[in-house]
Amino acid sequence: MPLNYEKLIDIKPVLCGYIMEAQQMLDPEMAPGEKVIHDVRVLMKKSRASIKLLNNQMDVESFNKEYFIFREVGRIMRTWRENSVHRKLLKDLKKRFPELFSRLMDNEKINILSGIPQILNETSPEMKKDLVKIIGILHKSIFRIRFHAMKNLDQKLIRGELERTFENVSACFIKARNYTRNINLHRFRKKTKDFLYQLSFFRSLDPKAVKSLEKRIEALAQNLGKYNDYAVLITTLGYTYPSVENSKALDELIIIIKQEQDKYLLKVWPSAFRFFRPGNKLADLPGFKVPVNNPVF
Repeated sequence: MPLNYEKLIDIKPVLCGYIMEAQQMLDPEMAPGEKVIHDVRVLMKKSRASIKLLNNQMDVESFNKEYFIFREVGRIMRTWRENSVHRKLLKDLKKRFPELFSRLMDNEKINILSGIPQILNETSPEMKKDLVKIIGILHKSIFRIRFHAMKNLDQKLIRGELERTFENVSACFIKARNYTRNINLHRFRKKTKDFLYQLSFFRSLDPKAVKSLEKRIEALAQNLGKYNDYAVLITTLGYTYPSVENSKALDELIIIIKQEQDKYLLKVWPSAFRFFRPGNKLADLPGFKVPVNNPVF
């Protein structure tokens, strides 16, 4: 039997649900906790991935307006999340390497990052302004999408957008594998997240297989994310090599951090190769396999 794409989940109500949930989690009078910041950013990533599936079925102006709103929300909240991540990573490293951190006690940047307080209940004027902005633009986005005609969508075009995402992930994997640089791994991670969040709309094709695929792709994305967290920490510390300003203790810390990154990459590459190796197509993945002599459409 050919794959039945008429059973795909309706994107519009899911997309509206993501936006509404994010909006309801925020209060301009209360600073968002770490979990809220993380969850809202994830919802924005899901929203971006979802609307990309409709890229060929929305006018350019409408698509760009909503897409860049979702990206803007994530950008505003990025610093809030990074501060929390830096603090947690340094706290964990200090616990495991106390002697090393005793030699780093005079490092101003580490002290600043380690000393950033957890987000308090009250918002600062700057944060309140940002929260009001975020809540406002999300409210307008929900209103516009609700009244945007999204009935009788062409399922072939939606499938085509997923294939395009898969091809982008594959290209990013090949580049990152050949040139293992932070920027390439960062892009690979972002495209992997797009693919992961778009897969949920295709569960009805083969629920067991697609959910299993989602689980594996999510593990891959998490390992890439953990690698990226350490990469951002190194950048925030302003570390460069060689530099006469580096202490031996700082050099040692960075090597330890890079060893942590290596552990995550060792988990990334085999899984990434399995799904995104050269020559692989979406139709080769579990849940999307097309029987011989049975065309997809």
